[in-house]
Amino acid sequence: MTKDTPTMQGAVCPVPRRHKETIVQGHGSGGKMMADLIKDVFYPAFQNDVLLAGDDAGVVELTDGLYLAISTDAHVVSPLFFPGGDIGRLAVCGTVNDVAMMGAVPLYLTTSFILEEGLEMSTLERVVASMQAAADEAGVMIVSGDTKVVAHGEADGLYISTSGVGLLNPKNHLSGSLAKAGDKVIVSGTIGDHGIAVLEARGELGFSTNLQSDLAPLNHLIEAMLSVSKQVHVLRDPTRGGVASTLNEIASQSGVGIVLKESALPVKPEVSAACEILGFDPLYIANEGKLLAVVGAEDADQVLQVMHQTRYGEDAVIIGRVEKDPPGTLLLETGLGATRIVDVLAGEMLPRIC
Repeated sequence: MTKDTPTMQGAVCPVPRRHKETIVQGHGSGGKMMADLIKDVFYPAFQNDVLLAGDDAGVVELTDGLYLAISTDAHVVSPLFFPGGDIGRLAVCGTVNDVAMMGAVPLYLTTSFILEEGLEMSTLERVVASMQAAADEAGVMIVSGDTKVVAHGEADGLYISTSGVGLLNPKNHLSGSLAKAGDKVIVSGTIGDHGIAVLEARGELGFSTNLQSDLAPLNHLIEAMLSVSKQVHVLRDPTRGGVASTLNEIASQSGVGIVLKESALPVKPEVSAACEILGFDPLYIANEGKLLAVVGAEDADQVLQVMHQTRYGEDAVIIGRVEKDPPGTLLLETGLGATRIVDVLAGEMLPRIC
């Protein structure tokens, strides 16, 4: 490796120094350790304009006026089945949503399975059926795949990777870099449901709830939103790292400040109770069927209204606003009238959530 690594503008910058000699759980958390891993290892190796945009999917132009959004994801959730979903539905919805967050219409998926020797065939069949049901709901086709089997003890039953491609209308130009001062921040429903539901399924919660994962394909919700407004600037699904990590990413990409209102955050009582007992913050808990939208203030109410008419946007609310300063920072206005910084977690809060 050379002393310097070229940036996408053609300048040079020092190769980042490694701060960790081995991979740990926190490198997959969606927090600062994961961001550093991407910045220090993957960006220098695979550097190109599409990748360095840092969005949920890469957008490429095939010919004049024909754009594709492409995304890939790996799923290692434990347990394989949890209230409201399973690893199969998770694999489909996760990739569909990443493509849709760019404003694209998801069309096709490919998938790969890593199966552990000893996995019951009935378990695999159940997962595959769930994947097809999710694909039908989203309106996508699974068109190719691969299977590998590893020895007993070398996997956690079943791992799934999915890649997706969607057709993008260039008029729907969305990116984490497009948030503007004055925009409103919308969340499509209650936060933290998925993470706490998975935690309960592991038997680690300490009490029982009726909580279900929010796992869902959001492409039809997004289609409805984009049909009524050209002022949807950013869409993101707050998965690993939750709402806090996702909004910090957007603030950093756009060079803006984002201010949340604590009293506006939609959190179910079961999630609040679990977080209070375990010392967690719902803002950092993973979601798999929610989206964050940064929308021009003049269109925010109109977008909110159409969201309320859809299956997965009935509980959408405005939770904050975008300001010019302080750039790259997420703030929370508390119920006591104070304002505090909401930072990115360094590592893992709940492992193996998605």
